[in-house]
Amino acid sequence: MSEPLVFKRYYVWQLPVRICHWSSALSVLLLAITGFLIGNPVFAGSSPESFLMGWVRFIHFVAGYALIISVIARLLWSLNDHCFSGWREYFPFLTREGRKEMLVMLKFYFFIDRKTPDSVGHNPLAVTAYVGLFLIFFGMFATGFALYAEHAPGGTMYAMLKPAYLLMSTQIMRQYHHIGMWLIICFVINHIYSVWLLDIKEKGGEITSIFSGYKYTSKVHVFSDGKECDENGCFIKVKK
Repeated sequence: MSEPLVFKRYYVWQLPVRICHWSSALSVLLLAITGFLIGNPVFAGSSPESFLMGWVRFIHFVAGYALIISVIARLLWSLNDHCFSGWREYFPFLTREGRKEMLVMLKFYFFIDRKTPDSVGHNPLAVTAYVGLFLIFFGMFATGFALYAEHAPGGTMYAMLKPAYLLMSTQIMRQYHHIGMWLIICFVINHIYSVWLLDIKEKGGEITSIFSGYKYTSKVHVFSDGKECDENGCFIKVKK
């Protein structure tokens, strides 16, 4: 008779990481809803003073500022030396071991291999997708604020985004902004599905971890460079 698995608890997502996650999620939701309305304006109200689309645009702008603050805060927080939220986690494809783990994860997602990959923090494939998401975000920031700044051609924001106006027309910027929104929506759908799948397969608290910060695993997590982590997500030693 096999021995029961003993799960170890890791503090994977620190409070600032969880705050950035949920503020980004709320911002993206508001941006998507108001973005659809801006692209397909709704005329309602008893008089022009109801200012419906004005409020929609205002919410869109506020959510845009909130998202850029959240993204920058998350990137700055990644500079700390934490096992699961540090900047090193974002580049698994730069190491041979990281690329090997990405291939294992890809086989799992495509139902080629039923073995559930062992990942405590971000799995290598997911974190590579996050790098792509951040690039899309910055493209959205550039096109969004460039469109916003057109109301004041003599302003500071317009001057800072001058390269965007030289490279793209207003209509092209709108098109890229619209495509970017759909790419983010596709990412969110895949993200929710992947989290749900891994929560069932790993049984490590994938979903609840973004609320509590804790995940559970039956294995000792060893990084490609030989480092291990303690329960608080801090590096504790290097294997020789």
